[in-house]
This record gives sequence, C-alpha cells and structure tokens, in this order.
Amino acid sequence: MPLHHLEHFLIQTADLDGTRDWYVNNLGMRVGHAPDFKFPVVWLYIGDTDVLHLTVGGKNVSENRKAYLGQQSDATQGSGVVDHIAFRCTGLREMMENLQQRDVKFHKRMVDDQGLFQLFMLDPNGVKIELNFTNAEAQGIAPELMAAALP
Repeated sequence: MPLHHLEHFLIQTADLDGTRDWYVNNLGMRVGHAPDFKFPVVWLYIGDTDVLHLTVGGKNVSENRKAYLGQQSDATQGSGVVDHIAFRCTGLREMMENLQQRDVKFHKRMVDDQGLFQLFMLDPNGVKIELNFTNAEAQGIAPELMAAALP
C-alpha cells in the first residue's frame, strides 16, 4: 500500500478566474485538461503534470461539489483555502484493509474519464487526504459516487 508521490493540492477560492490568472501570469503555470466533475474546477500544470487544482469555495459552493468532495472549510482566504492534499498510490485493497483495521472512515469515488479510483478521508487535524489509484486496481470495488453521475 505504498504512497508514491505528492500529486496535487486543491485550493478553494471566491475568485476562480483571478486565482487562475495569478498562478499562470506570475508563476508560469498553464491551464490544462480537467475532468468534468459537474462543478467548476481549473487544473494548473507545470509541464505535463497537474500540480494545483482550483475550485470555487466559500459558503455557497454547489451541491455537486459538496457531494463529491465534501467541504471542511468555507474559507476563501488564508490556510483554510487548502481543501485537500492528494497522493498517488498503489495497493488499493491493502490500503482499504489497513484503514478499516484502524477505524479510519473513508469515501470511495471514481473519475471514470481519467481512470482514477479515489479514497477520501480526514487526518487527525481535519485535513482532507485524497489517495489516487488506477481504476484497474478497483476491479470489483464499487465507488460510492462517480463524478459522471453528478447532475
């Protein structure tokens, strides 16, 4: 059940376009492909790797976003804007067994157009952690929610 590398951060913002433009114009990131989650997202890339995900935050986020990601903070300023930290992993079944044995609650999600099976959980500080596995590892494991199923 090894973690391989840090994959991305997700920042929630009240100004999606302005935040996107800041990272593009000031740090040289580029906007790239993002799956259709049925709520606003922008993925920013360094080279061919998406490293920063942006979405709308605050008190009035969409129900689709709440259903798929949840929302631990309605902050749009300061450190509370970091919604989650994502890691690329292998060993989905072993990871799920380990988490269950340790009574760590998690949610199963799938981004089918990206071939990604995800586990979401909270660390002891309430920070959301996203673990990403290939869909091939998820054969026979049903997600609780698929991004494509959101209205």
